[in-house]
Amino acid sequence: MAELIWEGKYKDGKKVAPVRIALPFQTVETVNESAQERQKMLGLFSSGQQTEWRNRLIWGDKKYVLPSLLPDFEGKVNLIYIDPPFDTGQDFSFVSTIPEFDGESDKEVLEFIKEPSVIEQKAYRDTWGGGLDSYLEWFYETAVLLRELLADDGSIYVHLDVHRGPYVKTVLDEVFGIENFQNEIAWYYYNKLHDSRKKLLPKAFDQILYYVKSKSSGYTYHALKEKRDSPVKKLKYKKVGGKIQNVFDESGKAITYMSEERTVDNVWRIRCLQPANKEERVNFDTQKPVDLIERILSISSDENDLVLDCFCGSGSSLVAAERMRRRWIGCDLGRFAIHTTRKRLMQIPNVRPFVVQNLGKYERQAWQAAEFPVEVGRKENTEANYRKFIIELYHATPVSSYTWLHGTKNGRMVHVGAVDAPVTLSDVKAIASEVWRAIGTGKDSPK
Repeated sequence: MAELIWEGKYKDGKKVAPVRIALPFQTVETVNESAQERQKMLGLFSSGQQTEWRNRLIWGDKKYVLPSLLPDFEGKVNLIYIDPPFDTGQDFSFVSTIPEFDGESDKEVLEFIKEPSVIEQKAYRDTWGGGLDSYLEWFYETAVLLRELLADDGSIYVHLDVHRGPYVKTVLDEVFGIENFQNEIAWYYYNKLHDSRKKLLPKAFDQILYYVKSKSSGYTYHALKEKRDSPVKKLKYKKVGGKIQNVFDESGKAITYMSEERTVDNVWRIRCLQPANKEERVNFDTQKPVDLIERILSISSDENDLVLDCFCGSGSSLVAAERMRRRWIGCDLGRFAIHTTRKRLMQIPNVRPFVVQNLGKYERQAWQAAEFPVEVGRKENTEANYRKFIIELYHATPVSSYTWLHGTKNGRMVHVGAVDAPVTLSDVKAIASEVWRAIGTGKDSPK
């Protein structure tokens, strides 16, 4: 089989494997659980019985979340839908507005930008920093873990566009097997506004790559029908010996009928979300319409099946899964994404209880150790490499002659806090004391 090779795919003759650190999940909040339900769960837990299922919204990098799910969910996920980042030039900040109530109506008066966190920025830099090579390595490691989580009779849908789709198709062929490729779906968003000033054909569709884990497994598939724009006259037919033949009446005339429905094929005409759509749009740039994902769930899952989305973004996939009574697990690296998803889920009537989780300080410790390893032959340790990265990210000038002060910027001293602990009052006092000593010596001190 032909293989796509990129810089970093192999090391010492072997494929680079994804991180496989299983970290413990920390439950931050249980949402929409009544006192009676909580008491029942505590009773089951104390008696050693299996507790009831709770859907899970996880804040964290899929690089650490996916291997942490493997101990409990390997081979148990029925359907995976992911909408990973498409292109290398994206800005992962979010613009939002704060409404002011004037006594009669809400007026949006203040706009602010939510910048990515340090871990988000490091993850995105690693994903896009090496161009297509780093993107493919990042996606390959994700696909390997997703395949392990997928049930033998499960399906996966990967939402992409023209920029990365052709390359990702080759990666998916390698990981899932070219024989398990089902189809390429074209989501045609007919209502998108186009910029006529650009000298290119307007982009009007995304591609969704559809695979199963094993075609021989009896995977879930439900053929769907949709209403035609207008009825059409069709010939009635039957199959004879595996071949299609027209059906004739007693006079030998071909029988026709008016068809008002059509079988859903691989071109889906579903509108994209416009700013005027106040009912569904939540000002999240990558938001997808819920009915797009409901169609995927209708084709490849049944009620109570387990659905996973490790790039949940605005939460459309989880909203679809909740409405259709599927169990679900969603995660995202962005705090804003988790906040938006939680809010949308809470707006669903009779939403089932779900937990909000993260990997706590364990993810930050694992991230620091993995991203800032000790270099052989150098004295710098992991913590020093981490601080160096933060100083560079902050565009400050590093200093090395202090314990608590790590850089200067615009005449001010900079302290970099530990990755796995808050800055305490005693820390602040020590920082302030060292700043005063720096001012006294005049060395690396503020002007």
